[in-house]
Amino acid sequence: MKITEKNIVLIPAYQPQEELLHTVRELASLDFFVIVVNDGSGPASEEIFRETERFARVLEHPENRGKGAALKTGLSYIKEHFEPGYTVVTADADGQHRIADILNVCEEARRYPNCLILGSRRFDKDVPLRSRLGNTITRFVFRASSGVALYDTQTGLRAFGDCLIDRMLAVGGDRYEYEMNVLMELTRDKTMVREVWIETVYLNGNASSHFDTVRDSYRIYREILKFSFSSLVSFCVDYLLFCAFSVSSGTLVLSNVLARICSGTLNYTMNKRFVFGQRGDVARSAAQYLLLAGFLLFCNTTVLKLLAASGVNRYAAKILTELVLFLFSWSVQHRIIFRREGVSE
Repeated sequence: MKITEKNIVLIPAYQPQEELLHTVRELASLDFFVIVVNDGSGPASEEIFRETERFARVLEHPENRGKGAALKTGLSYIKEHFEPGYTVVTADADGQHRIADILNVCEEARRYPNCLILGSRRFDKDVPLRSRLGNTITRFVFRASSGVALYDTQTGLRAFGDCLIDRMLAVGGDRYEYEMNVLMELTRDKTMVREVWIETVYLNGNASSHFDTVRDSYRIYREILKFSFSSLVSFCVDYLLFCAFSVSSGTLVLSNVLARICSGTLNYTMNKRFVFGQRGDVARSAAQYLLLAGFLLFCNTTVLKLLAASGVNRYAAKILTELVLFLFSWSVQHRIIFRREGVSE
């Protein structure tokens, strides 16, 4: 028989401190069903989890697998053991999510069960510089790539109804990148995302965080970084051919067209295979890419002619034009041409 609890809190935990126990105890007193995933914390945390088991269901990874993997372990358990009609709240184990805020996002998710609810923090002067800067950069990258404006893309306090659980389980990523991938995938699905303001809490300058600035930032941003690398390689080919054709023919428009045909073929192949990892339906993606390439070629050539006519050196104008069109090209390819199969726009 499946569990009929309606409000569930899922907490991934790696080497937690006493704050986890305090949070779990209080949530249990408010009739939440609490699930904690011990993500390979090791012997030093055994006592904490032993005490936690008095108030919560504790699942365990023998070895550390990452926050995303821990969340998906908890979500799989919920899907298997709970009767539909529940609301899931995911919260962090470090005590930086207030009980009142957990209650608020849960209530919002019950009102909007088809939406993903984010507990969004305000990043004021009291927030550690690393966190404030990281969130500002991520907010910009997310908006540029998805077209959706969200204030706090890195919050771990989220809530949603059971109707979204299969979608959450299908999202890739095992570590910190999982939460960003959730936002990318759900906004690509046109799932509504709502933000609820919560208190911003950083204990001891966020010293308890296990976020590795370089490694985990790369995981979060790697799709756009791979796209940037692919674009850079294609641009180098395009620029060198443009220069060569310009020298040999002296014709700006013809040189630009020939260079774009060669570099566009290379760019499509790299993006399909290595950046977005799309498989199958080559005809559809090729046709869409051809339309995009044609539009970009028109814009590219028009801007290039205008800049050259205004006195800008044609080689400098070529660089400026490519920079202007970069983000537009990324957004269209990411959201439409190379979207993952089974994802509708």
